[in-house]
Amino acid sequence: MTLTAPDRRTRGSWAGRVARLAATPLVPEDFVDLVAPLASPSQLRARVVAVEPETADAATLWLRPGRGWRGHVPGQYVRIGVDVDGVRHWRAYSVTAAEGDRIAITVKAIPDGVVSNHLVRRTARGTVVQLDQAAGDFTLTGTKQLFVTGGSGITPVMGMLRAGGVNDAVVIHSAMSRDEVVFGAELRALAAAGAIRLIEVHNDTDGLLDVSSLPVLVPDLAEREVYTCGPAGLMDAVEEQLLDLGLLERLHAERFRPSVLVVGEGGAATFGTTTVDAAGDRPLLDVGEEAGVLMPSGCRMGICFGCVLPLREGAVRDLRSGDLTTAGPGVLVQTCVSAAAGACQIDL
Repeated sequence: MTLTAPDRRTRGSWAGRVARLAATPLVPEDFVDLVAPLASPSQLRARVVAVEPETADAATLWLRPGRGWRGHVPGQYVRIGVDVDGVRHWRAYSVTAAEGDRIAITVKAIPDGVVSNHLVRRTARGTVVQLDQAAGDFTLTGTKQLFVTGGSGITPVMGMLRAGGVNDAVVIHSAMSRDEVVFGAELRALAAAGAIRLIEVHNDTDGLLDVSSLPVLVPDLAEREVYTCGPAGLMDAVEEQLLDLGLLERLHAERFRPSVLVVGEGGAATFGTTTVDAAGDRPLLDVGEEAGVLMPSGCRMGICFGCVLPLREGAVRDLRSGDLTTAGPGVLVQTCVSAAAGACQIDL
């Protein structure tokens, strides 16, 4: 989930803030922002106080939120704003732990992931990041749970397990290999202590998780609340299986990307003065960013409307519903869930 603002190339750096302050009239908040950024009354921030490796491609960042932090419910996520090469990006990460005045997020670096690689490999203790209040309803309910996760989808679940309150839980987790299981040692220790029942699926030796086997793996499935988070294919399969079993009302899903249900023909997409070919199954937000265009965004799921921009010409298709939107005076589109439906032009 990303907000990349077109006018923020120097905003996040200390030198940039000094230059801005020198060129504009000062108010008391400017001094607070520069000297004590966590005390700012208008912008919530957090300081990175520790970075702990989890796997070769994942790390936990411990954050100390500043003034105004309202806390979180285990399972919720926060949006982090980080400056990479002079551009501010926003991403959403689950809170995986909380201790005293600190919270933790766990990030898995993905290939070509600008923010995830920066956080895992380049972020140092003392770094100040932007922070949003915790959000999301992927939180604990019921007395018995089944967690079906894949890859970094284990992160919100670990936040719940660490917080306590889970008394009868089955965790089915899929990863490429045993070594790539985030929190692998801790999950196995919980299983050995009898706190959870753990089923690991390692794709390199076991193949992909067959969700049709859930009733066999978990005989009391109908008695459990089912939580799923991870790759879209896994989550879609879990949803379809529960629908077939008449248990869909028990499903709780955490998605950090919209489900693409409809694919159409793409076209030439113009962002300001930049024109690129856009596939019919790619969000315009992704297309624009990959072309080097600085675009606003937020949750990247079609929820927050932080990515809305004017549609000057052409038409776009909603990837969730297939609905077409054509250009006209005052027409706005959510670029994170809209794809080109022929040639289109987006105003920046």
